Amino acid sequence: MWEERYKTSDSYLFGLEPAKFLTENPWIHQSGGTALCVADGEGRNSTHLARAGLSVTAFDMAPTAVARAQELAKRAGVALDSHQSDWQSWDWSRQFDMVFGIFIQFMGPEGRPGQFADMARALRPGGRLVLHGYTPEQVDLGTGGPPSRDNMYTEDLLRTGFDGWRIERLAAYERDVQEGRGHSGRSALIDFVAVKPG
Repeated sequence: MWEERYKTSDSYLFGLEPAKFLTENPWIHQSGGTALCVADGEGRNSTHLARAGLSVTAFDMAPTAVARAQELAKRAGVALDSHQSDWQSWDWSRQFDMVFGIFIQFMGPEGRPGQFADMARALRPGGRLVLHGYTPEQVDLGTGGPPSRDNMYTEDLLRTGFDGWRIERLAAYERDVQEGRGHSGRSALIDFVAVKPG
């Protein structure tokens, strides 16, 4: 489905600019280091992080998206280690200082514990996990994301999913979003930044 969405779009589906959450919270990545961007799409967020000085690895399952990510990084003059991979095929034993998951709510409740565990495994102890996505209220707004409330994040869900982690930011809010044709209009958003124990 995702490859078809990207392939039939004659431009970047979610635009060229990173999620505003990243530009408004530069403290998240100011320490530098290595970062993994999971299900990265067309590279707008990973390219931004590489521009900010991180050594960035990214993957997405859609070949068109990966090609666009590589082109975007090239135009920005930054190195991006971008791979075509589905979630199950990625080597989660590779460890990073930060793991970013921006709008990755394609898994339902049955797959989410495994998804969270994979991202946790890819973080070194003391590393930082960064999630940005939608709350269940987004379904009523209809301006992006999956149509299922079960796929969305709540504050309680994230606290429970990463119990024992040191939470640096947890905020749910609404704002107008203009990120290409894929995310456009009033949106119900949530940010989660937490540090892995150890």
